[in-house]
Amino acid sequence: MSRPDLITKALSRIVPVVRAQVAAARGRDPATASASTVEILATWPGVQALLAYRLAHRLYSAGVPLLPLAISYVSRAVTAIEIHPGAKIGQGFFIDHGSGVVIGETAEVGENVTIYQGVTLGGTGFQAGKRHPTIEDNVTIGSGAKLLGPIHVGHGAKVGANSVVVEDVPACSTVVGNPGHPVKIEGRKVEGPDADWIHLPDPLQDAVKSLSARIKELEKQVADLSGELDPDVEHPVSKPRKGRSSAGG
Repeated sequence: MSRPDLITKALSRIVPVVRAQVAAARGRDPATASASTVEILATWPGVQALLAYRLAHRLYSAGVPLLPLAISYVSRAVTAIEIHPGAKIGQGFFIDHGSGVVIGETAEVGENVTIYQGVTLGGTGFQAGKRHPTIEDNVTIGSGAKLLGPIHVGHGAKVGANSVVVEDVPACSTVVGNPGHPVKIEGRKVEGPDADWIHLPDPLQDAVKSLSARIKELEKQVADLSGELDPDVEHPVSKPRKGRSSAGG
């Protein structure tokens, strides 16, 4: 095969990958509305990191020594995003902003997954074999979330910002907190946009507030029975959060 034919064949493989990655950015980042394709490729670190990963992963899968890790190292230095070339990542994956993202060697990510800055798909120890999370399709992971160990995150799930998840996440559920716990299950949609983490409910916090109110009521009953004055104890009152959401690109 002649050199021009080799170049044409190589470009025929690269161009669709680049187009798919730019399309993923345009579909999920409002900041791309006024940006050209060249600007996205030149200045979006999430896009750059994933294109570098695609190349490194192909070389890694082919058994090429050193070079895949070298590409990953340079990509991390440039983008502040670390993706091990051994990770398996589906099409339509998008990293918004991206600084501080870490994706481990045995992580598996499905299609059309979105993650934000500071997310870690990491391990929990020194065990060999599968030690990083498996993420199914259409999952959204909020800023700073840590998913640790060989856990499984179901299709369409959402993980709230700064959550620490160490157990499996059901499909179509929303997880918040540390440790992460589901607050919405299939059939009860999360209000607001996908990344509107401000308005997610927290059942643990609600339970604490309910117990606080119950204690206040019991204190009043004891005071009435004993003839003492009602104790002057302030308890937090649960109020819906108002105001503009900070979610978005």
